Amino acid sequence: MPSQAPLLLRHHRPFIAFWLARVFTASGFQMLTVAIGWNLYQLTGNVLDLGLVGLVEFAPRVLFMLHTGHVADRYDRRKVAAICQSLQALIALSLAIGSATDHVTREMIFILAFLLGAARSFEMPTTQALLPSIVPSALFPRAVAAAQSAQQSATIVAPALGGLLYAFGSVWVYGPTVVLYIIACCLMLNLPARQTPLNKGKATMDSLLAGIRFIRSRPDILGAISLDLFAVLLGGATALLPVFAKDILLTGPWGLGLLRSAPAVGALLMSLYLARFAVERKVGRVMFTAVGIFGVATIAFGLSTSFWFSLAVLVVLGAADMISMVIRASFVQLETPDEMRGRVSAVNGLFIGASNQLGEFESGLTAHWFGTVPAVVMGGIGTLVVTGTWIKLFPTLANRDRMHVAVEEAKV
Repeated sequence: MPSQAPLLLRHHRPFIAFWLARVFTASGFQMLTVAIGWNLYQLTGNVLDLGLVGLVEFAPRVLFMLHTGHVADRYDRRKVAAICQSLQALIALSLAIGSATDHVTREMIFILAFLLGAARSFEMPTTQALLPSIVPSALFPRAVAAAQSAQQSATIVAPALGGLLYAFGSVWVYGPTVVLYIIACCLMLNLPARQTPLNKGKATMDSLLAGIRFIRSRPDILGAISLDLFAVLLGGATALLPVFAKDILLTGPWGLGLLRSAPAVGALLMSLYLARFAVERKVGRVMFTAVGIFGVATIAFGLSTSFWFSLAVLVVLGAADMISMVIRASFVQLETPDEMRGRVSAVNGLFIGASNQLGEFESGLTAHWFGTVPAVVMGGIGTLVVTGTWIKLFPTLANRDRMHVAVEEAKV
């Protein structure tokens, strides 16, 4: 019964281990990012370096996109994830030792940032493909929402904790981060072994491109992934929050901090709700409605001159984004055969990363051309236009009733 599903999920030990691993790795990354940013800025005093370090972390996702998915499909996903977490622990340990001995340099940070991005580029599709194999398909949408609650909780709490610990010295951030990654690694290795046979094929160009071909052959999956890409690309306003905080809402750094955390608060609250009450029917309509609300919230934020109204709108924006994300992630994974999940997750991860990175660039560019408020409003309108266009281009996705129809039909 649906009312029993949350109880079953809470008592599903493999998922609890997976969820805790997500909490620890996400917290470790958030703390590491805060410390690296502060450390780098203290060393160079160059704002451009802060942008470059983010670009360096993102580069491996593009460079290794085809290989990350193949690795996730060919090898034991528990071990792949554990190796990635171990590498991130070593990166944090290197920074801890460097900080303790005063040998951290700009070049060292950039090299380690690239390695951090490489480890995460292999870890992300692997863990995404791993989740469907450790929970029953009926619980999967709730599991996705619960896993996202771990991510959002870390996004809210860990940066503040990292900043607090950094006041005592950077080594006080890097040291605990090592411990978090080691615990996550142990939890991951204790998950149940994969039941389906591994993909033993060699890493040929044909197999590497199989994920892209699979997505193109499934209109619903292609529509969902591309909808997220263009909606976030056009509707992303987070890059302009410092301008809104200072020049439009007339608040200080504390206000900027609240504005930045507001979408994560909305996403966390919605993820907790969806973990208890999963979307069971009319999932296509609900997803497109959520993206539409995201666009309307973006417009409302752009036009607002009230700090508290802007804060509330950003909470709604984060909640709407979480609804569409959970639905998209759930049915994409459920419609993808297990032997393909790694490669499909790698392509999906690249789209998500590109939409976030390019969205910030798009927001900055349009703000430079047309002004801050027009840029955000036009972005929200663009999201609504994309939503309407995608409903016409992908009618089966818009009219989709259940997430797991394809799985049920495959068993008939």
